[in-house]
Amino acid sequence: MREIELPPITEDFTADPVELFFDLAYVFAFSQLVALLIREPTWAGVGKAALLFALLWLPWQQLTWAANAVSGNGRPVRALFLVATVISIPMAASTSTAFAGGGPVFAIALTGIMVIGFRMRTLGTTEDFDFRGAVYMWIAPNVVAISVLVAGSFFDGTVRLGFWLTTVAIVMWAMIRAGDNEWGVRAGHFAERHGLIIIVALGEVIVAIGIPVVAALEKDGGLSAATISVLLAAGGFAGVLWWSYFDRPGPGLEFAASRLDDADRSGQFARDVYTWAHAPVVAGVILAAAALEEIALHPRDAVHLEFRAMLAGGLFLFLAGVYGAVWRAFRAHARERLVGAVVIAGIVFIGGSLEGLNLLTIIVAVMFVVLVIENRRVERARALAAAGG
Repeated sequence: MREIELPPITEDFTADPVELFFDLAYVFAFSQLVALLIREPTWAGVGKAALLFALLWLPWQQLTWAANAVSGNGRPVRALFLVATVISIPMAASTSTAFAGGGPVFAIALTGIMVIGFRMRTLGTTEDFDFRGAVYMWIAPNVVAISVLVAGSFFDGTVRLGFWLTTVAIVMWAMIRAGDNEWGVRAGHFAERHGLIIIVALGEVIVAIGIPVVAALEKDGGLSAATISVLLAAGGFAGVLWWSYFDRPGPGLEFAASRLDDADRSGQFARDVYTWAHAPVVAGVILAAAALEEIALHPRDAVHLEFRAMLAGGLFLFLAGVYGAVWRAFRAHARERLVGAVVIAGIVFIGGSLEGLNLLTIIVAVMFVVLVIENRRVERARALAAAGG
């Protein structure tokens, strides 16, 4: 391990295939969160899913930061990632039962991945850039956090909930504390990894809307016009979300990160823009996917309030996360997105009598209009700035 060859801290690189392999378990984990939301479409169910997502976000972030410090194409690093991938499978499988009998499996597997990330993180040090002190300051409170996580998994009910909320609080405190230290950040790798996890989440939307297709084919041997229409609308929904992130914000955030040459500022930037702001983006897709599955199963029925709330809430989280990241990077307000989120929330809650297919079609249309208006404003501002220069 000591002889691993590290790229210079100023050299960027793309994500290694082994990192993408690790992400496959998160497709499984996200599907378990969607299943939990459908099974418990209540405030309590959403709260459980939110806490589980926060816990799942920790090991993914840990390995992302570790791989950002040390190139993933070294054999030792790839071996660590493969071990983490193996451990992540029981973690993902026990996600939906983490508040029941699967709690210890979930917590111990998650802890194993965190420990692997700690070891990998200590490899990312060179004579030119020695940040072992910062790494150990980060690891110490996280060891306490995962100890609390595992201990809490052997209790039931509110006691387990209290332990796990404490775990998240400790890690959040550690993130705030670690932001004052000097970190090396490779902007391209960070941007690619977080773009890929958004695609993983959007893939869960495809899985969710594919369920009624399988059910319809097994039952009737074909697809009704309503099912085909709702599949097209749901595909449009996923496509609009993809466009709203990858067309402008994603590349813009990467460019902003690449311009930072101060190691102190770059670490805080990556924490704020990627670790924090991207969490609601991914969580919003998962929350909306649960509503989409319900709509796809019953396209001609009015959507129950709880699933309409999930759809509006998921979109709000997605748009608010992108808004926060853009504001942190450029101090620019993507105001059309917030207005669009409010308009969609109004449509969702007022249109209780709308069929699921019609409701989803209207939402896709509103999102499309929002993006067109935003693009025209931004392009007009750029043209005026160019003419003034």
